[in-house]
Amino acid sequence: MKISKDEILYVARLARLSLTPEALDLFTRQLEEILTYMDKLNRVDTTGVPPTSHTIPISNAFREDEIKPSLPRKAVLANAPEAEKGNFIVPKIIT
Repeated sequence: MKISKDEILYVARLARLSLTPEALDLFTRQLEEILTYMDKLNRVDTTGVPPTSHTIPISNAFREDEIKPSLPRKAVLANAPEAEKGNFIVPKIIT
């Protein structure tokens, strides 16, 4: 797949990069090779191949959410240095 130097310069400008003529030639050649390889991969027949996100099977290790009784509010606030209207009072750290 051909990519032009103008396209490379356009992307470089979007990325706020200044390229020397040597770097422009190098990036043009490298990106052309990458795009040519990607074009080859796009031509591979993948009919019947399921999409994968991992090469090995994985499973979620999380447990199901279960509603359990919590501590009574008065018992929790009994250990608080300061409490007001059923809430913890903490020092202000952002001014």
